[in-house]
Amino acid sequence: MKTLSTTLLALASAAVMALTATPSSAAQAKPATVPAVTLLAAQSELGFISKQMGVPVDGKFKRFDAQLSFDPKKPETAKVAFTIELASATLGAPEFDAELLKAPWFDAKRVPQAQFLSTAVKALGGGRYEIAGKLSIKGQVRDITVPIALAQAGGTTTASGGFVLKRLEFKIGDGEWADTSMVANDVQVKFKLAFSGIAPL
Repeated sequence: MKTLSTTLLALASAAVMALTATPSSAAQAKPATVPAVTLLAAQSELGFISKQMGVPVDGKFKRFDAQLSFDPKKPETAKVAFTIELASATLGAPEFDAELLKAPWFDAKRVPQAQFLSTAVKALGGGRYEIAGKLSIKGQVRDITVPIALAQAGGTTTASGGFVLKRLEFKIGDGEWADTSMVANDVQVKFKLAFSGIAPL
């Protein structure tokens, strides 16, 4: 009996030690916590400039979101996912905004969001980067490259930039509006996105 008791005690002790060691090992293997990156919507802007009969017309989107994974020490590993609520587009006049929602333009009821997903990030130096990715609008997907500049102040990182979008490639202004003498094919997109949680550049 003494031998059996000793054996059982030894087995119990070994089991306790194993259970105690497992969480410790897992904790050591767990990667360091990375601060969450958050878009500061109130400090961010997304606008566009189109030309109608040669006259510039300013517009903007009021609702959009960005998911960002970015390590300034390894910019090539960055990932960006950006979504835009197309129904939030505005030209500053209710009657024009209502037209933008219709099928020839953004067709916001059928495809409510536009999306950009990055595929590669290239550092150019001096806080400048090029982000390559796929832009999807109205079911049309195109490869684009977006130049951005990063600046930091008071814990906020601001990404600014812009690019030219060919609206007809995405069927924006389809049908009778495809006439580029009425509405130019080139649309200048510009943005200023503010984030918290990005490490110092």
